Amino acid sequence: MARRLAAVLAMMGALLLSGCGNDYGVDQHGQKVAAERLDKHWKVVNYWAEWCGPCRTEIPELNALSEQLKEQSVGVFGVNFDGLQGDDLNKAAEALGIRFTVLAQDPADLFELPRSEALPVTYIIDDKGKVREQLMGEQTAAGVLAKLKALKG
Repeated sequence: MARRLAAVLAMMGALLLSGCGNDYGVDQHGQKVAAERLDKHWKVVNYWAEWCGPCRTEIPELNALSEQLKEQSVGVFGVNFDGLQGDDLNKAAEALGIRFTVLAQDPADLFELPRSEALPVTYIIDDKGKVREQLMGEQTAAGVLAKLKALKG
């Protein structure tokens, strides 16, 4: 009886803990970004700003990358370098034509991202939350796809 009770309690604990992922705040539209969208998935996290010329030309590439990766459990996420929030974040994302998710809450501490003073900067984070690559400067969809393939392979 004690063994059965211990097994049931262990299973219940595992089930409860498996649902305890961190949510990632809200996106540029004020919608909650659930942990299921980032946890146990590869992530491409791009830092951008409205005043950054290379960021502006990189956005269409990241939009295309996001579309190409939808079926592959790899998410493309943006973070505003200037820490814009709410309506300001939404307006800036719309002005740049961003169609991928922009995180209002900077995940730098969570993923231990090295701080960069140059923009744009893109990080590739694996499905265990480890930074695998820091890409400085403007990226292309093809270049990031090739890097992901090399890292995952």
